[in-house]
Amino acid sequence: MNLSRLLARRLAAKGPVGVGLIGAGKFGSMFLAQVPSTKGLAVAGIADLLPERAQAACRAVGWDEARIEATPITEDAKALIGRPEVEVVVEATGHPAAGIAHARAAIAAGKHIVMVNVEADALAGPLLAREAEAAGVVYSLAYGDQPALICELVDWARAAGFPVLAAGKGTKYLPAYHASTPETVWDHYGLTPEQAARGGMNPKMFNSFLDGTKSAIEMAAVANATGLAARAEGLGFPPAAAPELASVLGGAEGVVEVVSSLHRNGEPVANNLRWGVYVVFAAPNAYTARCFGEYGISTDASGTRAALWRPFHLIGLELGISVLSAVLRAEPTGAPEAFRADVVATAKRDLAAGALLDGEGGAMVWGRLMPAAASLALGGLPIGLSGGVRLCRPVAAGQPLTWNDVSLDSADETYRYRRRMEASCAA
Repeated sequence: MNLSRLLARRLAAKGPVGVGLIGAGKFGSMFLAQVPSTKGLAVAGIADLLPERAQAACRAVGWDEARIEATPITEDAKALIGRPEVEVVVEATGHPAAGIAHARAAIAAGKHIVMVNVEADALAGPLLAREAEAAGVVYSLAYGDQPALICELVDWARAAGFPVLAAGKGTKYLPAYHASTPETVWDHYGLTPEQAARGGMNPKMFNSFLDGTKSAIEMAAVANATGLAARAEGLGFPPAAAPELASVLGGAEGVVEVVSSLHRNGEPVANNLRWGVYVVFAAPNAYTARCFGEYGISTDASGTRAALWRPFHLIGLELGISVLSAVLRAEPTGAPEAFRADVVATAKRDLAAGALLDGEGGAMVWGRLMPAAASLALGGLPIGLSGGVRLCRPVAAGQPLTWNDVSLDSADETYRYRRRMEASCAA
């Protein structure tokens, strides 16, 4: 609650906090939009595979030409990380392999790392966080994105003495969405392909949100950071209005869950939580339960289980909270502690031997959340390594893929790092 005060003191004593941004897409652009109005925060450089795209992003969010010209913009992320003015690196590429490589380079250079790239965190975050701790730097989930906001709600509940029953977010979900492809995705959003193209919308990215993969990735990050469990059956996506959360999830016992903004018949849930996050918690005694009623908090019928929620999240507009927390408090806004949950590639349709998988958001697989122990026992293929690999044998629709189903380069550094994480970080 005192970050702005700490920032003012820091500015007076040492000058602004220096940030290096890798990836000037939507999330990065939203962060850049807030920099001019955050006194004491400075972008010490931007890395993007297309520097002209980064410059265009700066203009689009309202930067003047003087600020753009004064900001180093490069294709070389590792060169950016090495700049002495950079104290904290924001990894916002969304590419798992790139995210792991950039995070490791930042840690090796003694820089804090804020991982917008939740795909990389779900793939190998527990080992990255362990490396960062050993190096004396902060590895953090990105505030403004839902996983960090959920971690904050869980921490609030526990610090206040409330047992946490469930925590998670809302989304738009129907069971049929698991079979969605980049070719069919816009129908579910009520858009034509032409409208989506004019809006610069990436069909694979939006398909990942729709088919359940992104929800699984984000809940794996939350489970690994908080100790909440992934259910053996995965995410259930129960329809739930925000005031009904305690009733719908009050019987849970410390799990992550995503609630749907649609009833199973496709009708919208009134007062839904599509854009928000929540925590469901229990009263530890009768007096506390009575207080729930006295202060009007939403509870289940027994009055002993309650919910608190935040209806919206502001994505990159809030990212500065993570940056400042890392530098000024040496604290993450959520970070993985152990490998407790995983996201395993699951066949959307019957897949033939020899097929080249198209990864997250594609037409062939979606990501199913499962306990890490179950994934390890299965030898599950993580969704983050399911792109550009070839099937060795057929896999039936609905079946999880395993390491033995695909041909992978065992010398690939991302593959090797993931396997190290499996061996060393399982809870």
